Amino acid sequence: MSRPFLAQLVNEASQTFRPSGRFAYHYARGKLGHDTIFHEVLRRGLLPEGGRYLDLGCGQGSLFSWLLAARRLHEQGQWPAGWAPPPPTRELRGVELMQRDVERAARAFGPQHPVVRVEQGDMNMVDFGQPDAILILDALHYFSHEQQRAVLARIRQALPPGGVFLTRVGDAGAGLTYRICNGVDRLVTYTRGHRLPRLYCRTLADWVSELQRLGFVVESEPMSGRKPFANVMLVCRVPHGEKSGDVAAFETMPDPVLSTPT
Repeated sequence: MSRPFLAQLVNEASQTFRPSGRFAYHYARGKLGHDTIFHEVLRRGLLPEGGRYLDLGCGQGSLFSWLLAARRLHEQGQWPAGWAPPPPTRELRGVELMQRDVERAARAFGPQHPVVRVEQGDMNMVDFGQPDAILILDALHYFSHEQQRAVLARIRQALPPGGVFLTRVGDAGAGLTYRICNGVDRLVTYTRGHRLPRLYCRTLADWVSELQRLGFVVESEPMSGRKPFANVMLVCRVPHGEKSGDVAAFETMPDPVLSTPT
């Protein structure tokens, strides 16, 4: 994507957060302008066309403003050649644990938005419904390995054939870059007013093994941009021809042995 168009898209998406205050607006600009996973979602057309997307740990809903802005620009004939058209958005549902982020989203999108709904809740407890895609960006490692397994199994059950689970994780086997990534994560968590958590990270091989055990077809790609981090994007697809209930067969298989650092 050309820099002028990227700037235009960031401007378009960030304006949504003007009613939510300076912090929300500038946070959106920084996140959408510099976090490469948002760019890749559009460039590669990673979301299926059904248009019903669930973002678990959605924050203030920056992804939703990004998708809506992309669709508006595409409809105006402003879109880079060679890029997949942005998907139509029928239902954008977000679940966020932190009430302050939910309130920022409410001020940004308004109470009667026809597509966007952001609610306060814990991804370990909420009903996922029947979306076409589920996203968890940089949040799974806050939960225990048992909670991770349970959430991933429920995601697999909720998705239809052709559905997509998109996540970004840290590769605990990446050495120094993982330790840098881990330290920055803790610092950002602290500066946003949250307690410093225990992190439940895994090696990339462990993540892929867990997801394949559930029947996903998994594609991995480094996703740190120019930062010295160990972030990896995992695009996990439910094969066509399989049903949501098929996950039960995989749950009888033995759990993988985790090789996470202590």
